[in-house]
Amino acid sequence: MIHDRGAKKWTALMLPEHIEMLKALQVEYSYKEKPVLDEQQIEENAIKLQLAIHDNLTVEVKYYKKHDFHKVKGKLLSVVSNDCIVFDKEDRTQVKFSDIIEVLVV
Repeated sequence: MIHDRGAKKWTALMLPEHIEMLKALQVEYSYKEKPVLDEQQIEENAIKLQLAIHDNLTVEVKYYKKHDFHKVKGKLLSVVSNDCIVFDKEDRTQVKFSDIIEVLVV
């Protein structure tokens, strides 16, 4: 087995700018792509959201924001002009309809 020092042996040859660029590339490679939903999935999500608002149910919404997937769980407070939903939490999380991937009624 080869016992190599890995990237350590190259650090003496690298400028701080190179290291910053490599770190930025690593972050960029970890970006996730936003999935494309078909009309049926979008309609199903809308129905679940309407049901949750009407019956005051708790929902868990998976959404895409800033190159990553996020989840928020709570009761819906309101729908703002058919563009985003607001959750009844301390931080009042807002999620755009176009960013919603999945809605689960809990």
